[in-house]
Amino acid sequence: MATATLVPACQSSGLASTAAGTCTGNRRVAAVPPAVASCARIGNLSCCCLGSSSVSFLRGGAARILVGHGAVDSSSSSRPSIGLCTPRAQVSKTLTQDELKKIAADKAVEYVQSGMVLGLGTGSTAAFAVAKIGELLKEGTLKDIIGVPTSKRTAEQAAALGIPLSVLDDHPKIDLAIDGADEVDPDLNLVKGRGGALLREKMVEAASAKFVVIVDETKLVNGLGGSGLAMPVEVVQFCWKYNAERLKTLPEVAGCEVQLRMDGDKPYVTDNSNYIIDLYFKDPIKDAKAAAKAISSLEGVVDHGLFLDMATAVIIAGSDGVTVQSKKL
Repeated sequence: MATATLVPACQSSGLASTAAGTCTGNRRVAAVPPAVASCARIGNLSCCCLGSSSVSFLRGGAARILVGHGAVDSSSSSRPSIGLCTPRAQVSKTLTQDELKKIAADKAVEYVQSGMVLGLGTGSTAAFAVAKIGELLKEGTLKDIIGVPTSKRTAEQAAALGIPLSVLDDHPKIDLAIDGADEVDPDLNLVKGRGGALLREKMVEAASAKFVVIVDETKLVNGLGGSGLAMPVEVVQFCWKYNAERLKTLPEVAGCEVQLRMDGDKPYVTDNSNYIIDLYFKDPIKDAKAAAKAISSLEGVVDHGLFLDMATAVIIAGSDGVTVQSKKL
């Protein structure tokens, strides 16, 4: 059974059905198996059929993958009747986590404009965005982009793609940062840093006018720390055990377990030559702002993975497609 990778597409004007997986507008649809895709525009909705699933893209908004012939997003102002999109062959509607991440990353890159200074995030999801930016630069769709990487490995990836790079010393004001996150709460507060780059990520993203976050739906939590996975704290190597004990006894993170992050049989060392102490919670942090303040008050703590009131928008890829949540003003 063929599997199609779905990307935001068919958003051009003058859409028409095709048998080759492309639309006849000014944008090309990502390749899908021949004779399985058809596209049409109804009002502000673009609908592309893929087997028994239809993928609807609202103008300037989120994409949603819906099961059923011709099903559309309920937020559409003009709803076609069942049967608008008729599948020509059966395809799988199941997308892998990496495919969902790529869809979200491509959506995030739509925020990028020529001439921008960009904060380039770190991690598997951010890597898709960096790759897309490099692709658009190579084909000439984007021009005069400068990237400020948040880690050595992101710098290496971006340089290999031909993205011009700089640092905060030379570009202290960043137009847009794109990065992933490890947890996202309902107020768009984040836990970041399980990839070990939290300090540089926070410095770059705090200097950004806009910060767009890319996640898959598994990263959504009711409260930070709620996933039961690590909330990292970067500390100096000197007397790290002393700081680990102090972190463990802070009332604001009461009940947490602390572990020094390891890299094989040695402590993990960040790009800044520091250690990371991971905090694990059985229950969500009751007051993330109070916890952040208390952790930062400890001498020897460099920074922590609580990114509060920083995200402008969060792009979420899931089994139902891609949605965008924006910061409430």
